[in-house]
Formats: sequence, C-alpha cells, structure tokens
Amino acid sequence: MTNRTIKAWVSGSVQGVNYRDYVRRHAERWGITGHALNLDDGRVEVVACGEATAIAELIDRLWEGSPASDVTDVTVEEATLAAPADFTVG
Repeated sequence: MTNRTIKAWVSGSVQGVNYRDYVRRHAERWGITGHALNLDDGRVEVVACGEATAIAELIDRLWEGSPASDVTDVTVEEATLAAPADFTVG
C-alpha cells in the first residue's frame, strides 16, 4: 500500500454549495485525512493524505463536486505534509 499526499485548488462555483462537505464525506469514506478550506479568492483548497488509489478516486470527485457546484478547474500538486488525524472543513 502506497500513501500519497496532495494539495489541490478547486475553482468555479464551489463556495456556499456544500462542496467542502461533499469532499469531506468522500474523504472519510476512503480513509483519507486532510482538509477542505474556502479561500478568499473563491477557490477551495483541499489537502488529502491517504492510500494512493483512494487519493486518485478523491481527485476524480473533486472534478464532480456537489450537485449545486460547478467546478471549472482542479489544480493538483504532490505535497509532503504530516498526515492529520482526520478530515476537517473550514
């Protein structure tokens, strides 16, 4: 089992549309820890730590988003961060 940590920035209509909670639910389902935070510029920042195939699944879901969201871009980079204990939103 290979672990992977990513940092992603999601653009589009992703604030005020339950996007962060959508990401949290999927992350928790796959045992991923990290966070989803609203940024001042209208994007959502996602940090995710977990098994590589689970992270790949989550990246696919970042593009989908909640039913009310409209994702226009997802930028992903590999990260080297200490894995948090759970997944939080803020």
